[in-house]
Amino acid sequence: MRQGKYPFIVGFLAAPVLLYVVFVISPYIQAFYISMTNWKGISANPQFIGLENFTRLFDDEVFWAAVRHHGVLLLVMPLVTIVIALFFAFLLNLSGGQRGGRMTGIWGSKVYRVIFFLPQVLAVAIVGVLFQAIYRPDGTGVINGLLGKVGVGPVGWLIDPDIALLSIIAVMVWQAVGFYVVLFSAGMSSIPKDVFEAAALDGAGRFTLFFRITIPLLWDTMQVAWVYLGIAAFDAFALVQVLSVDRGGPDNSTTVLPMEIWRTAFNFSKFGYASAMGVALFFMTITFAALTLRVTRRERIEF
Repeated sequence: MRQGKYPFIVGFLAAPVLLYVVFVISPYIQAFYISMTNWKGISANPQFIGLENFTRLFDDEVFWAAVRHHGVLLLVMPLVTIVIALFFAFLLNLSGGQRGGRMTGIWGSKVYRVIFFLPQVLAVAIVGVLFQAIYRPDGTGVINGLLGKVGVGPVGWLIDPDIALLSIIAVMVWQAVGFYVVLFSAGMSSIPKDVFEAAALDGAGRFTLFFRITIPLLWDTMQVAWVYLGIAAFDAFALVQVLSVDRGGPDNSTTVLPMEIWRTAFNFSKFGYASAMGVALFFMTITFAALTLRVTRRERIEF
């Protein structure tokens, strides 16, 4: 067995590594090459232009508007999602006090987990269509209809440049919270209940249990959640495509880089320039993930 160990391991790894190289690494290399050409998507031999596409990005106002929107998404969406998900996960798992000598959540917590997770089951396009009806700017919209009942005029949730991006972020948070409630619930269930019971016996209230025990012991899970949500913030293509006015409007107030990549490639046939945007997005995503893991790194708490 010891003599045949390495051929055995290589035999199992060969197929997945080959698939990864063909379907992941190879497209990345092709995108890097196309980003240094003026390819229109038709010619078989595009002209190599070096870094010209990247220098054009520095003077592209729409590109920088999309980058700023990603900055807003990175600040707001992960933070709000994690705070809400932590709150609900704590309620579902540890807020019910002690029963039979063990910490419990609120009554019916299993049912609530299923309800919270339901938005994850829906396709993003369906979520977008659903919130089109909710955000409709006239009195037939769900929110504006309710506001009209109390004498408040209709609000242009998706047509007002000042609040359109925040309205889309709210949808992203609504869809993501359920998954992270389940993720944090799984993390809390892995924490020995003796820790919470000992703290409760020492007089620790719910506030102390949450901030002094639960969050430190969930730090690794929160770190992973922040990275996943940050990557989602660099995407946001589907919801912007469905919800925004004129696909990124009004006046580019909701546009994001994936939207501009799609528009530049398939509307204007500038595949080389679109690939340059894609390469920039790739490095921004990698940089964010690396910085997040570095900044939030701390000593692991062993049980």
